[in-house]
Amino acid sequence: MPSFQKILKISAIVAVFIIAVVVLQRYGIGPLKDAVEQMGFWAPLGLFVLRGISIILPALPSSIYSLLAGSLLGFQTGYLTIILADLVFCSAAFFIARIWGREPVSRLVGGKAMERIDGFSKNQLEGNFFLMTGLLMTGLFDFLSYAIGISRTKWRVFAPALLISVLISDSILVTVGAEAAKGVDASKGSALPLGLALLAMFALAVITGLMKKRSAEARAN
Repeated sequence: MPSFQKILKISAIVAVFIIAVVVLQRYGIGPLKDAVEQMGFWAPLGLFVLRGISIILPALPSSIYSLLAGSLLGFQTGYLTIILADLVFCSAAFFIARIWGREPVSRLVGGKAMERIDGFSKNQLEGNFFLMTGLLMTGLFDFLSYAIGISRTKWRVFAPALLISVLISDSILVTVGAEAAKGVDASKGSALPLGLALLAMFALAVITGLMKKRSAEARAN
């Protein structure tokens, strides 16, 4: 069952990340965070650029940068960094596809990624704002930004869907990163938001499965 596999995959990634952060915190994450703080403005700028590259070249993993932003920069700075990166670079992907069309996008992202983008571009997303927003909240938002641009969707339709999706989905991953960095046993107060964020990630994984199923049904029709 694809949706169940997606849930397991996301849960496994989050579990490995939390274990890694707790271990690092106990044996050496402190110096790393101190180094990041000493970098000042350059630390969020670096994550902003890395997140942006992972969006423009969607074969690269992007979710890890949300977790890193939360764990290294804290929730507020990390959340703002990831939101700005997603808004800027998803918009760039949208306009690249809308202005130059399929061929330049194919050369930029590669054949395998282009197959996925073509699959989403057949969904007629411009006619279903809620489906568009739901899909953008999943881990496929980078592919979708290209696909929506190729589908000739208007910017005034894409922009609010993108904004709603990043405000919701980015908050979950950044919270997981920020709370995991504190250490689940560091204080009683850190366990609750971490647990809620993990539940939200589980819910988002379920939404991903449902959205992908609805997307496949839309293509079939």
